[in-house]
Formats: sequence, structure tokens, C-alpha cells
Amino acid sequence: MSVAHGIKKLGVIGAGQMGLGIAFVSAVHAKVPVLLHDRSATQVKSGLSLMDKLLAKDVAKGKLTREAANEARDRVTVVDSVQNLKEVDMVVEAVSENLALKQGIFRSLSAELSPKTILATNTSSISITKIAASTIPEGKSASDPEGQESASRVVGLHFFNPVPVMKLVELIAAVQTSHETIDRARAFAIACGKEVTSSQDVPGFVANALLMPFINEAIMCLEKGVAARDDIDKTLKLGMNHPMGPLQLADFIGLDTCLAIQQTLYTGTGDSKYRPSVLLERMVDAQWLGKKSGKGFYDYPASK
Repeated sequence: MSVAHGIKKLGVIGAGQMGLGIAFVSAVHAKVPVLLHDRSATQVKSGLSLMDKLLAKDVAKGKLTREAANEARDRVTVVDSVQNLKEVDMVVEAVSENLALKQGIFRSLSAELSPKTILATNTSSISITKIAASTIPEGKSASDPEGQESASRVVGLHFFNPVPVMKLVELIAAVQTSHETIDRARAFAIACGKEVTSSQDVPGFVANALLMPFINEAIMCLEKGVAARDDIDKTLKLGMNHPMGPLQLADFIGLDTCLAIQQTLYTGTGDSKYRPSVLLERMVDAQWLGKKSGKGFYDYPASK
């Protein structure tokens, strides 16, 4: 039996590629009003510009009428603080892969929003259980009714990049997450036009527990001189029928994101097989982050 998600208004924190993508599918497919928040005005401007381009492209391809595109764009409103999210039924956090940053955001959301608001994180590797624990009200314990209620509405909703294109959402329950929260989060992801898989709350979940060690191993092959960049990527593209090689894929994901996830796998398991490549660490040190910075394993000249 299908479950109604009951999300009449959505909040999204983070106007980068992921946050904007989530706002896009929520406005276009789920057709819910979206309140978008980011501390950076520059990021907000860039994100909204991207949304306008995506909508224009869908109109040009006949996927949307001009009227439907305008309606979707009108559903997205920028707000300047978390306090302005008080009326939303669910918030999706889509900021950098940093536990302390996410805990601070969820602590603030828990204090400012209704205890009935679902708090979702788009993390691709960090423990949902740790994030949920940060929502326990000050002065309360995890066993208090208030503590249990607050943590029970936290869930992992891992969208994939680029969100408007990728069909999957990975659904992750913390040990505290209620069945109602899981069911409503799943229903909302489906309303956004996605298919849903479930994972336990382990480092990397399913997707990145498999993908990131693969990418890390490819970087180590380059680091050790086993093969050149183009040969590594061509081997996987032509020999395994992958749409792009692992080094190019790392560039598209963002090398800083790859490193953060690999570090989460390494520290979360204590297993040396997850040790990040030294080359990956040095490239991030150099701010060679891939496509978004213009340089990674490949060069990406700025478009004119």
C-alpha cells in the first residue's frame, strides 16, 4: 500500500549542485513549494541561474511546457535564515561532507522547527545515527521522550549527482529513525520521480562503500605508475563498458568529496584497505578539485 508523504512545503539547506538539484526535482516533479537557504549569496545566485538553465533546456526538449517551467520556478523561494523554515514539513540538508558542520545544522533545526518536521540529510557517507543524536534537545537525554521523538524524525536521503538526471535515491535509517519517517521519506523521493533503495547506516552505505574504494584504487594505480591516466580510464570505459573512467568520474564528483568519503570509510571501519591515496590528498591540498575548480585529473577550461 502506498503511503502519502504529506510534504506540503519543503526546506533545502545548501544551494550547491546537490541542494539545487533537490530543489529542482521537488518543484518540478513533486510540485511542492521549496524554501532554499544558503549562507552564500553568491552560491544562491549561481544555483538559481543553474535552475533557470535546466528548466529552459527541458522546455527546449519538450519535456516541460513553458507554463509548467514557470510554475516550477515560482515554487522556489530563497530564505535568509533557518528561522524562516518554520512552516516546512521536511528539510533536506545538502552541505559539505563534514560531520561537525552537519551536526551544527541539525542541532539548530531541532531547536527552531516543529518536532514533527522530518529532518533529512543528503550525506553520502556520514553516520545518520550520529547526526540524529545531535538533535536531542539541550538538557534532555536520548532516553527521554523528547530526545527519542527528536531523533526519530532524522533520515538519510542520498540523492545522486546530477540530481535531475540520476534516477536513484538511497534511503538510510538511523537506529533512532521511526517507521513513519522512513515511509514518508520514501514516498517523497518517489514523488520526486526517483527509485529508492535502502541501506543500513554503515560508512558509505551501499553506493559509496563500493564506488569510492574503486575510485581510490584507480588513483593509486596512477600514483604508483601502474598505468597512465588515459589508459586507466580507457580500460574501464572500453573493457567494462563504463560511461566514463574512474579518474574522470572522480573529477565530476569532486576530489574533495571523494577524499571526505574515503576518510569516512577509513576512520569508520579502521580497515587499512580504505586508506585514501596520497595523490588524492595532495591534489585536494592543491585545490585541484576536479571539474568544479577547473583542474583535477583532467583540465576544464572556463566556458566563455
